[in-house]
Amino acid sequence: MDAKAAAGASATPGASLPDAAGGGAPAVHSSTAATTPGANSAANGAGENGAAAGSATSGNAAAGNTSANATAGNGAAGGSSSGNATSADGSSTAGAPPGSAATGPATVAEASAPDQPPASDLPLIRSVIGTALQFLGPRTLEPHSSRDFTLWGLGCLTALDPSLAFDTRGADIQLLSGQSHLLSRPAPAQDNIDGWAQLATDFLDTARAHSDAVRTASRDDLLQAFFDELFNHLDPYSRYIGPSSAATDREARIGGEADAGVTLAQSGKHVVIAAINANGPAWPAAIETGDRILAVNNRSTAGQSAATVSQWLCGPEDSRLVLRLLTPGQARARTVVLRRAKVPPETVFAFASGSIIVLRITAFSSDTAEELSQYLDQATQAPHLKGLIIDLRGNRGGVLQQAVTAAALLLDHGVAAVTSGRDPQANHIWAVQGGDMTGGLPITILVDGRTASAAEILAAALADHRRAVVIGSATLGKGLVQTVAQLPDEGELFVTWSRVIAPLHWPLQGLGVMPQICTSLGEADLARTLADLPTGRLDSQAAVAASRAARYPLPVSRILAIRKACPAALGSDRDLNVARALLENPAWYKTAIAAIPDEAASAPILSTNN
Repeated sequence: MDAKAAAGASATPGASLPDAAGGGAPAVHSSTAATTPGANSAANGAGENGAAAGSATSGNAAAGNTSANATAGNGAAGGSSSGNATSADGSSTAGAPPGSAATGPATVAEASAPDQPPASDLPLIRSVIGTALQFLGPRTLEPHSSRDFTLWGLGCLTALDPSLAFDTRGADIQLLSGQSHLLSRPAPAQDNIDGWAQLATDFLDTARAHSDAVRTASRDDLLQAFFDELFNHLDPYSRYIGPSSAATDREARIGGEADAGVTLAQSGKHVVIAAINANGPAWPAAIETGDRILAVNNRSTAGQSAATVSQWLCGPEDSRLVLRLLTPGQARARTVVLRRAKVPPETVFAFASGSIIVLRITAFSSDTAEELSQYLDQATQAPHLKGLIIDLRGNRGGVLQQAVTAAALLLDHGVAAVTSGRDPQANHIWAVQGGDMTGGLPITILVDGRTASAAEILAAALADHRRAVVIGSATLGKGLVQTVAQLPDEGELFVTWSRVIAPLHWPLQGLGVMPQICTSLGEADLARTLADLPTGRLDSQAAVAASRAARYPLPVSRILAIRKACPAALGSDRDLNVARALLENPAWYKTAIAAIPDEAASAPILSTNN
């Protein structure tokens, strides 16, 4: 298999993810689960990830560009997937900015008001709120009306100025300042998006006119406060990111400024190449770490710092870059010509430890699976290789699709994950087939209490298919997927729209991944666990079985009881030592693998009416 298998390609519903080399390629299929309002998902969908929703389609939704990034984990952990807001490549329109139609006359009370600030930003505020309402409506895990969203958001006015309050008891919505009535508007129908967007804009505008605290807030600050209050009523991972931060995040996801994809360092008086990004233009070129850079586009590097030369490597995307290089120990320099490219940050790092290869994955960005494919290709060419250690400790997640595709590189077939939500486009069965690049090589996975979202999806997929032994502590338990919309102000809306269910039908949210070998209970407990392995006994068998038997919805008390068996903790050197020991002792490895129960005869049913 080619090292550069197209692991980063888009997986579309019902379409395979092709390998660049052709035959034997891992395929990822995302089948839309047959769920309709009021019906149950036979695939037991569920959600995960504050960070990654998958899909790399490109296109414009009517509300602005939307992307189905699985921002991973972690709130903002991103991936460069851009396109319509779906968890796979389905198209989901967020809707055009609503109009300005009011549902009734606005009544401004007799309280005297200072001069109003300029109203030039009011149409944009109305457009942002309306677009958000249209995007939120069908996608949140639990149904809420435009009225709910708007009144929650308008709570920002009281947060900014405690003298402001609302009266929503009658047919009208009223804005009050002490005993003074500032504005009264007839309440629109529950889901009249245009009406509620206009009402919100009018109330924000009136509050500006009567409150110094509101008036001094910029438009961006006011919208941030509106959405902060709105999302206080939803899950912890749904959020709004303002234009400035969103632009920075987008630039980081697509690689920022174009360059050669190398890291430079100072070595005495020379500037040398310290690392080569597997995603960059330097990777396939005749460039090696340790090479000295003598000149950049005929500009000598003599006397220059590594930081200065790094700046010389940057330039317009696809522009020509000519490097004069010298490999230490060789007499003649050579010239290498590259084309600058925007290079996403490298997320996979590899090193050899005797007959074992350690692959550390720090996040799941748009090219993580392709990076992993390249390293796996190299690793499997090593003679006398006993196994792989995949280190996911501290990995906060990222793009869901990249986690699924990474699993496809190590699984022959099966379901890697199921996602389910109210929006039909959130419902997918992520299936893989024919892609184990290692031919069944033993694998251990290191996790800790910071391992989250897309990283948990990969660990769960490989463990449930008895393809890897998970070592460490209970993971974070972030099993919610966000979809992302770009708003008219260039800000971004991250909205949790699905839950993730592991291959053996247990929910990741709250529960996390229970390792087969627990290292967080202390040295004595770990020593006892390792001593029992040669006898064919795994001390954590009951805890692993309990976690796999869990089904959504799961009470918090049950989650806590299961996680207590291996409390979340930070990783340590002993995780790596245990992983090496298992790979050096096939009988121990076999005992740990066998702790995973067989797949249940039938999947439990998860209602989509949350």
